[in-house]
Amino acid sequence: MEVKRDILWRVYLSYILVVIACVAIFGKAVYIQQVEGTKWRSMSDSLHQRIDEIEAERGTIYSEDGQMLSTSIPQFDIYIDFRVASLHEKNGKLFRENVDSLSFYLAKLFKDQTAAEYKTILVQGYKAEDGYFLLKKKISFREYDELRRFPLFKLGRYKSGLIANEKTIRLNPYQMLAFRTIGLARDSNKVGLEKTYDSLLKGRNGKQTVRSIAGGVGVPVDDTYLIEPETGKDIVSTIDVFIQDVTESALMKMMVQNDADNGCAIVMETKTGKIKAIANLGKKATGVYWEDLNYAISPSEPGSTFKLATMMALLEDKKVSLNQIITLENGAWRIAGQTVYDSEVHKENEVTVKHAFELSSNVAMAKMAVTHYSGNPNQFLKHLNKMRMDTVTGIDLVGERTPVIYKPGGRFWGPTTLPWMAFGYNLSVSPLQTALLYNAVANNGVILKPYLVSSVKEEGIVLKEFQPTVLDAKICSDATLALLRSCLEGVCTEGTAKSLFANSPYKVGGKTGTALVADGNKGYASKIYQSSFAGYFPAENPQYTCVVVIKNKPFAPVFYGASVAGPVFKEIADRLYSTYLRGTKTTLASNKKSDSIPFQYTGYKQDITYLSQQLKLNYKDSTGRADLWSSIQNNNAALVLQKKQINDKSMPLLKGMGLKDAIYLCEEMGLMVNIKGRGRVAEQSIVPGQMIARGQQIFLSLN
Repeated sequence: MEVKRDILWRVYLSYILVVIACVAIFGKAVYIQQVEGTKWRSMSDSLHQRIDEIEAERGTIYSEDGQMLSTSIPQFDIYIDFRVASLHEKNGKLFRENVDSLSFYLAKLFKDQTAAEYKTILVQGYKAEDGYFLLKKKISFREYDELRRFPLFKLGRYKSGLIANEKTIRLNPYQMLAFRTIGLARDSNKVGLEKTYDSLLKGRNGKQTVRSIAGGVGVPVDDTYLIEPETGKDIVSTIDVFIQDVTESALMKMMVQNDADNGCAIVMETKTGKIKAIANLGKKATGVYWEDLNYAISPSEPGSTFKLATMMALLEDKKVSLNQIITLENGAWRIAGQTVYDSEVHKENEVTVKHAFELSSNVAMAKMAVTHYSGNPNQFLKHLNKMRMDTVTGIDLVGERTPVIYKPGGRFWGPTTLPWMAFGYNLSVSPLQTALLYNAVANNGVILKPYLVSSVKEEGIVLKEFQPTVLDAKICSDATLALLRSCLEGVCTEGTAKSLFANSPYKVGGKTGTALVADGNKGYASKIYQSSFAGYFPAENPQYTCVVVIKNKPFAPVFYGASVAGPVFKEIADRLYSTYLRGTKTTLASNKKSDSIPFQYTGYKQDITYLSQQLKLNYKDSTGRADLWSSIQNNNAALVLQKKQINDKSMPLLKGMGLKDAIYLCEEMGLMVNIKGRGRVAEQSIVPGQMIARGQQIFLSLN
């Protein structure tokens, strides 16, 4: 029994000791995981290195007058690594001596906490030896530039523990101005020019070795890249900020006044096809208007502005003459069991073809189309094809939708299709296609492809220029054009737009339009009207073509084209006429002369900015950061300062540099320089972008 008791006692004691050991181990594991977890995870992460992809800086989109419409700016998240050895040497002397002054300057810069509050959080991070202490997120380059000069931080990253994670964000300085056309640059939701020219704008990403710290966030091991990121190309759009602002303001005013649903306005340079302004406004659920969709390239029933196409076909085929008399049937005409109505009651019933067009008579257009084309509707459709009304315009915007033109033999073709097409129903075309047609009439019959980008640049150097593209050299005969222009001018002097332009100091050729449009599945019962006005000015020498289309709310009390879209057109035309014809901007757009002496200077940024300031040169700084090397050039008489990327592994572009700067830069990279000539660098023997080695020779030719 004694032996058994002795054995059991030892077994129980061993069991208790094992249980105590297990509890201790479990408790220690919980303590390490919950209390010291951040510390050990941070230490574990810091032992790992990886190669991260470094996003290239996206190119800038400029307006034609040199304004930045969309650009990338740096943004910084600021962290502190409180584990750096220098902060803990001599019992933390460096930290203790600087924490008060650092807290004071942080409070002064950010103004979100007091100096005492900043000191408290800094001390807490220091005591916890936090390896990735978040100080501030999303600060600007100006704030970062100021912050790194603060006490402690000015000692540099390896002594102060300062970590700045840089990223770029896309900024539209003019916000809503042409927002939908310029577009967004989000990874999964690019639209507008940002999407169309994404391959040029995005550049080429680089690679860099980083050290993982807490949370798996990477901190660069050093300041060099395995592969240098290549900045995207810049594009210069045809948009003119002044014209865009005038267009958007005029459209917005009418949209608010009439509580309209959505609308767009397009201004095209008549002789080139350049889109100088394109405004798209839609009403949000909150009642606020915003550039939400590109209505300018979305087809809808155009209404009476399409009558120009019908009249062109009739005159070109010599089916009618302008002096021919036609009966308006007192504004109502029966055809195939349906009735064509004129939207307004006319006092006259027997009128000339020209005056019927000026009065915008649906009855007249339908009767003429049926009389002359019902036996051969394809003859009429061939004219629409010649006018390019059945295809997209080809503008450099992704998302342009195809128009809808019904054909004989199709399921939607019937006895009423042709007469309704004659006055802008039973078909869908976009406002931009309407602009294309009216611009062709204004431009002596030449159909020009509309475009939004005039050039592509890299570091201020033009890589590619886009010129006007002729889609059709002659849309119809000169005789027909003369008759059409007299009709369009007659609309503004004797027709539906007579009162609108009664006291105008310049002539306009244009056409009003009012179309009843369907409200989804509800059909036409909601009485939603689309108001439009299309035309050009000055009529004797057209410089601009403008189209305005506004979709009104249901049962809107004012909905006629002359009352809704017409005033928008007139306000735009008045502003451009007074600006470009009366001296504010000196001359017509077609007579603008760019600087005949283009220049580009490249060098040390501080020198360029100093000289520019001393010479009182008004320039736009698009560098966005404190780059050492920059270039300045005249861009359509506007000076633009752009950054010039330099690294010691590949050959930079030296063209435009002064000899002093070029020699300094080459010798810093270990190159042996041979010089020929005097002046600035004109040619270099090593191609820009080529990999270089120290001791390599380079030959520079000066101009």
